[in-house]
Amino acid sequence: MYTLYYSPGTASMAVHLALIEIGAPHRLELVDFERKAQRSEAYLRLNPLGQVPTLVIDDRPYTESAALLMMLADRHPEADLAPPPGTPERNAWYQWQLFQSNVLGATFRHWLYPPDLGAAEHPPAVRTALQHLIEGAWERLDAHLAAHGPYLLGDRLSTADLQLIMYMRWSRNMPRSALDWPALKGFAALMRGRESWQRLCDVENLTEWRSP
Repeated sequence: MYTLYYSPGTASMAVHLALIEIGAPHRLELVDFERKAQRSEAYLRLNPLGQVPTLVIDDRPYTESAALLMMLADRHPEADLAPPPGTPERNAWYQWQLFQSNVLGATFRHWLYPPDLGAAEHPPAVRTALQHLIEGAWERLDAHLAAHGPYLLGDRLSTADLQLIMYMRWSRNMPRSALDWPALKGFAALMRGRESWQRLCDVENLTEWRSP
């Protein structure tokens, strides 16, 4: 039994989606951001950064959504959410997981939380620079999907796709949504048509981006 500490629509979303796809027994613990629960003494003992997700595996807490996705894929090979070790496809899986985490995850963090950069609001130049970084990632991902899709690894679904649909949803209120790129739009329709996505939206009470 896994325990996932989560907050709806946040970086815990991809891990929650993976647990649903795998069919692994799990328990959800809501971290109420409105009440600053992520800063509580009890939660900081699990996750010193005060962020979600935290996934408890065999009584030990682990963090970082990309790492958790890879752990789950390795622990549940029967779910086929990652290619076999030592294959070119496995190398591509590592590449896309880390690209998304390093580029999209880190940049979105700054876009969504200006105080992390020491300001209540971003100066226009900083906001523009962050937007260009995110849109540059969409350009790369869209070109790849157009040439090699429908998923990031071709015909096979992987945890990298669960990560991508999460980040795409985060773009919904930006000046340009990820849906402005045609291959990404097709990918989103494919992912949002999955039963796992519908269940996630039900459990996390997410109404935006529910349907293709």
